[in-house]
Amino acid sequence: TILKNAKDKDVAFLVIGDPMCATTHTDLLLRAKKQNIKTKVINNASIISSIGITGLEVYKFGKTTSIPFDNKNIKAPFNVLQNNLKNNLHTLLLLDLNPKEKKFLTIKQAIEYLIKQGIKENQLVIGCARIGSDNPTIKKGTAKDIKNIDFSNPPYCLIIPSKLHFIEEEALEQYK
Repeated sequence: TILKNAKDKDVAFLVIGDPMCATTHTDLLLRAKKQNIKTKVINNASIISSIGITGLEVYKFGKTTSIPFDNKNIKAPFNVLQNNLKNNLHTLLLLDLNPKEKKFLTIKQAIEYLIKQGIKENQLVIGCARIGSDNPTIKKGTAKDIKNIDFSNPPYCLIIPSKLHFIEEEALEQYK
């Protein structure tokens, strides 16, 4: 429908974060180009750059993964986490969202999923809400403790750090 309308009208497609971080958006852009539909991408801040506020070194992050709402038989996010930790890389876990329906996977739900998959309750985690806004919430602690914190309004993400550099440790102290 977006491309059909864009053939003879000006159409805007607004997304949260960086518009080209999702393969769906890349696919849309490629299909538009194949149909000779003029496109213009306006880059935006994204969670990938915004997580720097935590004090973690962005270049020490491994593959980013998402935890979907329906994650009962899903192993991929946990496998990505395990592989990143094995390689001494931090992991950014994006939590599923459907803003139109006001549905957001919570940090508590994400941690419960990870515990079921096998992370220890004493695993260091960083829960984040509304990063990049004027009122972010960032909390560092064990999975057991962080899952019980009310992070208030979404959107949310979760970070599982690997071995920390002393500067990262110092920076994270402000989020206890």
